[in-house]
Amino acid sequence: MALPRCAILDDYQNVALTSTDWSPLAGRLELDRFDRALAADELVDALRGHQVVVAMRERTPFPAAVFDALPELRLLVTTGMRNASIDLAAAAAHGVTVCGTRGSSTATAELTWALILGLARNLVDEANGMRAGDWQRGIGLELRGRTLGLLGLGRLGSAVAAAGQAFGMDVLAWSPHLTPERAAAGGARLAADATELFAGSDVVSIHLVLSDATRGLVDERLLRAMQPTGYLVNTSRGPIVDRTALVRALREGWFAGAGLDVYDVEPLTADDELRRLPNVLATPHIGYVTREAYATFYGDAVADVLGWLDGEPVRVLG
Repeated sequence: MALPRCAILDDYQNVALTSTDWSPLAGRLELDRFDRALAADELVDALRGHQVVVAMRERTPFPAAVFDALPELRLLVTTGMRNASIDLAAAAAHGVTVCGTRGSSTATAELTWALILGLARNLVDEANGMRAGDWQRGIGLELRGRTLGLLGLGRLGSAVAAAGQAFGMDVLAWSPHLTPERAAAGGARLAADATELFAGSDVVSIHLVLSDATRGLVDERLLRAMQPTGYLVNTSRGPIVDRTALVRALREGWFAGAGLDVYDVEPLTADDELRRLPNVLATPHIGYVTREAYATFYGDAVADVLGWLDGEPVRVLG
């Protein structure tokens, strides 16, 4: 009797099979690995015959149409405990169990600070200048005494706030349901509203979950409220910021620049303007891409698959 087949998707760095021990699944299913993003028109063909799929974050969407086209699919594992690109209602309607994994807020918080520091000290331009034979192209910005504005003060936002305090920054925060008490517990002062946050901060960093309420929340009005010398950092989700307004703001210099790790459509096309704007420090959604995070992701994925095979699924979503 043929073993069930498991597809490991979007293993861009070819590390899925070495990030954890997959041997507990030996003899119980066959593993197939995909090292590139599968376009929507090739995903279904690639996954036919697979009963199990392990997805990496939100790199591959699973809308209702995909579940309709994959009647053999029975288990979908997503890294992380939240994945906005999976239609959980459709999965349930098709009898597909969806399980998650633990993650790490440390990795994304650290990348947030890499972007902030990279912007403040013009690191990319200075490093490129060194390679080109130049010396001291620009003038950096000290963070001590300046204001760090956090749009969202959950687990990740609080970690960013703690580092901001260590740098001697005044930390201001706002989100729709944030209270003064919770802001203080997270090491921040509560802004009266989003406009005050954007207008009163030297650096604004976004740490909200993408939802109907937050999609497009950072609009032209808020971007225009930023200080001319300010920086915007987004390591959360691209669609929280109105892309059209963001590109215009960066092109016209409404504020000094942006550090971006997330985008409306990923991967970005090769000719996307965000790759070329000189006041953008862009990274390819690597906030969670660390050895430690991958070890957790794939280790829990193995446990999720084992639980399902044994009839006792764990970390079930939905």
